[in-house]
Amino acid sequence: MSIYSSSVKRPVTTILVFVAMIVIGLYSLVQLPVDLYPEIELRYITVLTTYPGTSASDVETNVTRPIENALNSVGNLKELTSTSSDGLSVVFLQFEYGSNLDEAMNDIRSNLNFVRRTLPDGCEEPTIIKFNSSMMPIIFYAITAKESYEGLEKILDERVVNPLNRIDGVAAVNLSGVPGRRIYIDIDPQKLEAYHLTLEQVGNVLRSENINMPAGSLEMGQSDYALRVQGEIPESDLLRDLVISNYNGVTVYLKDIAEVRDTIRESKFDTKINRSFGMGLYVQKQSGANTVKITKEIEKTIESVKKDLPPDVKIEKLFASATFIQDAIRNLSETLLFAAIFVVLVVLFFLGRWRATFIIILTIPVSLVVAFIYLFVANASINIISLVSLSIAIGMVVDDAIVVLENITRHIERGSRPREAAIYATNEVWLAVIVTTLTVVAVFFPLTFVKGLTGVLFKQLGMSVTIVITTSTLAAISLTPTLSALLLKYTPIKPDAPFWTYDGSIRKGLDWFDKFYEKTLRWALRHKTFVIIMSFTVFISSMALFAFVPTEFFPQADESRIMTTIELQTGTRVENTIKVADRLDSIFKAKYPEVNLISTSTGSDDQGGWASIFSAGGTHVIRQSIRLVPLEERQRSVWDIAEEMRKDISAFPEVINFTISTTASMGSFGGNTVEVEIYGYDIAATNIVANELAEKIKKIPGAKDVAISRGKSKPELQIIFDQNKLSASGLNTAMAASALRNRIGGLTATQLRQAGDEYDIIVRFRKDARNTLTKIENIGIPTPSGQLVRLGEVAQIKEYWAPPSIERKRKERVVRVSLTPYKRSLTALQMDIQKAIDSTPKPAGVMVQISGAIKEQMEAFKDLAMLLVVSLILVYLVMASQFESLRMPFIIMFSIPFAFSGVAIALFLTGTALNVISGIGAVLLIGIVVKNAIVLVDFINLMRGRGLELYEAIAVSGKSRLRPVFMTSATTILGMFPLALGLGSGSELWSPMGVAVIGGLIFSTFVTLVLVPVVYAIFVKKGIERRKRAEYADINFLNGNGQA
Repeated sequence: MSIYSSSVKRPVTTILVFVAMIVIGLYSLVQLPVDLYPEIELRYITVLTTYPGTSASDVETNVTRPIENALNSVGNLKELTSTSSDGLSVVFLQFEYGSNLDEAMNDIRSNLNFVRRTLPDGCEEPTIIKFNSSMMPIIFYAITAKESYEGLEKILDERVVNPLNRIDGVAAVNLSGVPGRRIYIDIDPQKLEAYHLTLEQVGNVLRSENINMPAGSLEMGQSDYALRVQGEIPESDLLRDLVISNYNGVTVYLKDIAEVRDTIRESKFDTKINRSFGMGLYVQKQSGANTVKITKEIEKTIESVKKDLPPDVKIEKLFASATFIQDAIRNLSETLLFAAIFVVLVVLFFLGRWRATFIIILTIPVSLVVAFIYLFVANASINIISLVSLSIAIGMVVDDAIVVLENITRHIERGSRPREAAIYATNEVWLAVIVTTLTVVAVFFPLTFVKGLTGVLFKQLGMSVTIVITTSTLAAISLTPTLSALLLKYTPIKPDAPFWTYDGSIRKGLDWFDKFYEKTLRWALRHKTFVIIMSFTVFISSMALFAFVPTEFFPQADESRIMTTIELQTGTRVENTIKVADRLDSIFKAKYPEVNLISTSTGSDDQGGWASIFSAGGTHVIRQSIRLVPLEERQRSVWDIAEEMRKDISAFPEVINFTISTTASMGSFGGNTVEVEIYGYDIAATNIVANELAEKIKKIPGAKDVAISRGKSKPELQIIFDQNKLSASGLNTAMAASALRNRIGGLTATQLRQAGDEYDIIVRFRKDARNTLTKIENIGIPTPSGQLVRLGEVAQIKEYWAPPSIERKRKERVVRVSLTPYKRSLTALQMDIQKAIDSTPKPAGVMVQISGAIKEQMEAFKDLAMLLVVSLILVYLVMASQFESLRMPFIIMFSIPFAFSGVAIALFLTGTALNVISGIGAVLLIGIVVKNAIVLVDFINLMRGRGLELYEAIAVSGKSRLRPVFMTSATTILGMFPLALGLGSGSELWSPMGVAVIGGLIFSTFVTLVLVPVVYAIFVKKGIERRKRAEYADINFLNGNGQA
């Protein structure tokens, strides 16, 4: 017994099964976390090795190269890059998407064990750092203060950081730009020498006097007493009266030789928020935690702790990924809602019966909730990908139900009872319905096997749509006939109905269109050659439009955030850099009403943690994070504002280089930065090529933020000791260097302990005793005999330009010239860049190639091309098995090329770029467009089987299937329409897919209705003629005419 027959005969069971699915689906929906993208494991591992006191070239030779050689054999390794700078080696390993990074970590550890013994003495153990998505902060706060600024770290630690750490799902809460507390002992070197003291002696006294020590225990009477020497200094003020020595009977106090300052940490780093002193607070979540839920808890906690903070402390949200997530999810939810409304209106328009409309619309929630069950079972989240997959599916889930119900309605109108009509009408189309579903699955399911970034992103989409469409088919051949048997009634059509009724207006219009299409089809069958020639002319012309369609890797989203990195002349003092940063802040705040908040950090944070290692820094670098008002509240896009800001920054003569980025989080997956890589061992030669290329690229239209990755050499003063003179004084280089570092950099003598916290006490020479070369040369270095030797007597000070950090890729030295495209196609840019490369002279041993977004785009398009081929083969196999013919699928697949014609026309007319998203849309069309052709061809075969002549069968079938074809196309087109409009945050990402699908579907629908019947007639007519000739030959043979 068939599934539809059983369903009609057992309606209660059938309905309750689907009710149970809805209940389970809604439970799953409530439990699902909300995020921007599916959980993606970042495919990067870094090996960090420090080798103190060495230059970049020494680090490269002795540390980086041996480690590279050892790690080059790790499995699934896609790219090996490294950076060698003074005293530090950083090796980056990039793996293929989908690689098991835990296995890779084990391989790396094993390989490093072999290389450790070959690393030089003094080189520390390599540290392995595995990146994961939880390292990405989910929320940033800007915190400003006036009077409380110096004690801000302590205040925040107790009243803000601790409550936030207690929130379930929070991994870490960090502060950046923290002022910190230090106690500086600024010594006057003349007074120090007058009392015959050394700085090290002062440090030792401080260390010796600031101590608590147990001294045993004492038994007295009936009790035991612990003895403790309590010498710890409780307050920094007491340091001034500390006895340092006794000189000629006079007690020398610390205040006699030094000034004690209890203040904030001296740093070459400055953080300001809207031009006020402040710091940043950022929160990282645990892997797999619900970003939106945690962000809400964080915001609630921040609001509750604000009242406990001093009145001058202000906390303002700088950025929250949850805001973009919520906006994007809300927009897609609205897209789903509008799509559902459009689908309802289309069905109601064509059927004119509210009961029939209700039966079809019921397929939408039944099918969509099953996707939530899949997401729950797969431990996934509700994100942009899963919602886009539902937006794509919503127009298609009703297709099968429309085909089934339209046929049931036709039978009822001919006089059949609803129960019999439900069974017999479903029997006529159920096979075609299943085959159309299989063709859609043949396109979407292979998405789960695609490699690379495309596969990682769209695996969930392919699986979700496959499950939703399969469920909709089950509903169409079980629930739809069941409800049709229960709810549908025969309602006679009134031929004389008044115009304002459905029968008097819309139905008559549809009947007229049916007859008009039948006439058009009969005309086309009589003029087959003309139709074929016109079709191919249109196809070739439309394909030529792709030459005028711009290309990009991924569409960029307007996240209402701009980041700038600005470099002044290398070696610029941080005070001067701060002045430039303040001027820039003032201009941006005054000129751009769209700017909501500016967070500026200047210089380099020597205590910024390991993350600061990976970002270029220095006293000459300014970084700004600018938050704009929401997209709905401004006229200009983030890219237009960024372009204006580029002009403002260019007007500053102090600025040597700058970049502006509008991609803050993973909102715009895959940046569009283009890189030109210059390989070569000779640093000077590659620098010349890089500078020449950068100048040429700056002149290319649409190339913005042109930057060279290799930093300029920085000034350095080198102290070169005379070994003979040192030896004569009883010194060696280590002793002299240590003494010099203590006097200039400072000696950490001890810590001041208060309320469980420790603050460093640093002893050094006062600033005015170490701010010129003459004073540095005059510094006295103590000898073992107690004498002082001036630095100038045993050493020379020379100015030197330190070599820059050395980057390597694929075990070769490399320097990159990067640029950001602005309103220009990647393909056009690539051609201009290639011309610039070809016209640039390259010395022997230097190689230049284009990389970055262009390379990633080519890889992604290659994956899409492979997906296209696989989908075409699978669709052909499905149809060949259904029609038991190798020729019939070719007839149906004639509509596919014209879908691509529609894509080209739609992208050209709307000015939309061809990218990975629109490419996916074009591939998905393969499964969508053949659905209508299958339904049409299947019905033609049915009519011919009932004895109709070929042309008559085609004309009758075309007229009969016109409305289902138009209904299924209209529901899919209008379902995608809100997605194509691209309104609101995050919608720019998915608009190209909507445009591609709508354009392709509109064009291919008309082709299906005219060209496919014509091609069918040509193929079948030839087949009939061949059969007739064969039959005639057989008859001739029987008549004795078979012999020559």
